Amino acid sequence: MANNGRRSVKLKKGPSVGTGGHGRKALEGKGPTPKAEDRPYHKAHKNKQLAERSAAKRPGAPRSAGARSGPKGRATEEVVTGRNSVVEALRAGIPAKALHVAIRIEMDDRVKESLKLAAERGIPLLETGKPELDRMTDDAIHQGLVLQIPPYEYQDAYELAEETLESWKKGHVANAPLFVALDGITDPRNLGAIIRSVSAFSGHGVIVPERRSVGVTASAWKTSAGAAVRVPVARAANLNNTLKAFKNMGIYVLGLDGDGDVSLPDLALATEPVCIVVGSEGKGLSRLVRENCDQIVSIPIDSAMESLNASMAVGISLYEISRQRAVK
Repeated sequence: MANNGRRSVKLKKGPSVGTGGHGRKALEGKGPTPKAEDRPYHKAHKNKQLAERSAAKRPGAPRSAGARSGPKGRATEEVVTGRNSVVEALRAGIPAKALHVAIRIEMDDRVKESLKLAAERGIPLLETGKPELDRMTDDAIHQGLVLQIPPYEYQDAYELAEETLESWKKGHVANAPLFVALDGITDPRNLGAIIRSVSAFSGHGVIVPERRSVGVTASAWKTSAGAAVRVPVARAANLNNTLKAFKNMGIYVLGLDGDGDVSLPDLALATEPVCIVVGSEGKGLSRLVRENCDQIVSIPIDSAMESLNASMAVGISLYEISRQRAVK
């Protein structure tokens, strides 16, 4: 059959446009499944972010003492890092769960004293590799020493007040119940100093709100100079509701503020069961807390001074109450 002079040519199949290896990659595994907290769509990831943001916003929190977060952002442990910080914490008698020491650490006087103090107190000494120390401290400068602090066990504010009142009525407690409540204070050093003053003037406890408030950290333990062992710190789920409950129990709530209704030397309620409420140095008492106080008490100071540090104001107030109780 004629083909008009044209030959049929069988074309050889050549290279075609490829997929860039996508098909091959699709067959490969995607590696291990990421942790729940590293998956953006997982609830644990959001909890981790909230915990990190909360820790970053906390003023006065030293880098040497950082809280690690557990489920739902709850603090599970705290660590003190660095040779100076660790030896000072051990000298102050801060409760410790374990002392982690880097493998082949270079010994100096601070390391030697830390090991000696830990051994005397029966604190476990754990030889730990640098990668694990870095992980424990979120890559903070630890110099081969990390002191692990157990979480503080808070009492319930209402139960503490109820037990103290009962003990006082039965004669087991000599002085009328005396508490200090914190409103918006976030510096752990202020808390530590307040705990120390409460101990010095025969107070019965410190009340801190669960939210937007300082907790008993390593820094607070250190500033309290050991008083945190003797003075209970209780948590209030809602400070205003707790103050209302205190009033119903017969405890007078006294707020400290510069423009108070009564001057501290003229305070007539010193011998009664009392809860002193102190606000932050900048903002003072919040509006609702102020409304829930039976009296607002001011401390006479030189007009050149605008305000006193929260812990100093508490110390002065506790001294005056203690003085009036001793006189009567």
